[in-house]
Amino acid sequence: MTRPFLLLLLMSGLLFFFGLGNHELQGSTESRVAGIAMEMHLTQDWVTPHLLGEPFLEKPPLSLWLDASAIQLFGGTPLAVRLASAFAGLFTVLALFAFLRKIGRPTVLAWTAAAMLATMASYLGNARQVGEDALLSLGVTLALLAFFRATEQAAQGNRTRGAWCVFVLGIAISTLSKGVLGLALPGVVIFVYLVSQSLIDRRFTLGNWLRPALFTTLGLIPLLIWLALLYQRGGLQAIGEVLWANSVGRFSGSFTSAGHYEPFHYYLAKLPEAFLPWNLLVYLGLWTLRKRLVANRHLLFATVWILAQFTMLTLASSKRMVYLMSMAPAAAIIAAEYAVVILEWLRRRSATSPFSAKLVKHRRPLAVGLMGLVVCAYLVLATLESRIDLKSSFKPLTDQIIELQAHGKQVALFQPEERLASTVFYTRRQQQVLMTEAELTAFLAASPDNVVIVDQNLKIPTPPAPIKVLSSITIGGKRLYHFYGQ
Repeated sequence: MTRPFLLLLLMSGLLFFFGLGNHELQGSTESRVAGIAMEMHLTQDWVTPHLLGEPFLEKPPLSLWLDASAIQLFGGTPLAVRLASAFAGLFTVLALFAFLRKIGRPTVLAWTAAAMLATMASYLGNARQVGEDALLSLGVTLALLAFFRATEQAAQGNRTRGAWCVFVLGIAISTLSKGVLGLALPGVVIFVYLVSQSLIDRRFTLGNWLRPALFTTLGLIPLLIWLALLYQRGGLQAIGEVLWANSVGRFSGSFTSAGHYEPFHYYLAKLPEAFLPWNLLVYLGLWTLRKRLVANRHLLFATVWILAQFTMLTLASSKRMVYLMSMAPAAAIIAAEYAVVILEWLRRRSATSPFSAKLVKHRRPLAVGLMGLVVCAYLVLATLESRIDLKSSFKPLTDQIIELQAHGKQVALFQPEERLASTVFYTRRQQQVLMTEAELTAFLAASPDNVVIVDQNLKIPTPPAPIKVLSSITIGGKRLYHFYGQ
């Protein structure tokens, strides 16, 4: 291992893992995914994920498999279920560095691009959370970088087997993480790039199209195996829920219960924060480097990567900032390449500008200082993440459930939202779910040891005596939960 690689590994390791377990589950996504992973661990059902006892087929289960495995190895802690995302973020950064070196870019530029990716606020934040998006980004990145590498090697008459193996791995990871979206994100980039390449070269090469199609088919085998096992359990309805309702339905807007529906201009409004703190370098780089795309195919590929995925995501009905995560590696390439352009400009001015000459002379300590400042800021924020628990964590609620269960009480949830999947994670047991007021009344009347948790926002009438509110707890100063019992 080279010194720059080890330095990048150390810095990225600090960013992705420092303080990773010092705070509880936060937000609906972490609570939902961790709860499903704990339920998978408890039931040992590795085929059909369950959310509060009901099949959860919105996404393939790769992240859940990894999280449930981490629970088995390290225990049911927030740190354990965040490890998969953190490692995915780390591997993506290292893969970007290795790719840029492989295609002949200078070590300093490759290191800068990888460091910029590791320090993009949205990318780093999502890679430190429970969920499947960091794995999706890893899979898409491996597939696209390997595709470009294989294409370039083939044009030079070199062997491409290794690159295509990495491509297959990337497709397997991305599709097992997000299904159809995991195929569409790299697919749209490959399609647009091949079209652009054919137009620039004024030549159509069938092999350039057939090879990625063939190896994509190989990459789909793990997903197809899981779908076959799922079909044995749930039939065509389960398959349709995974591939159609939760993929095509989210894109077209027909799957209304998925939520996250935003106006067409949503991502345009989010551009100022998409790649912070390197936004200006990315956007100015896209404009400035446009004249170099034909001569520098890696710049063309990175530009197509950003524009093709951005266009596809903008056309989709369901929109979230986290969906832009798979564009971050390409944005880091553009930002780093534009930084080189700025340095070249300063060198040309240094003969007539003393200030430019000083910037060029002291560029390394200035760059190290800037990156060090950014890294230190993130590390400070990581130490403060535990303070968010006071506002948004459901741990106080689950602590009260654990105490009730320790005294022999049977606790059930009434029409629970997905955030309450955290109760499964922290109590390490499945909770009974009640969906109707008749079930609620019957459960409470059955035994004085039965307790039901009800969200006040449901605004149900209090059951008749002797049922009463035993206690209440407020989460985040907004959500009030009542504990009903005799």
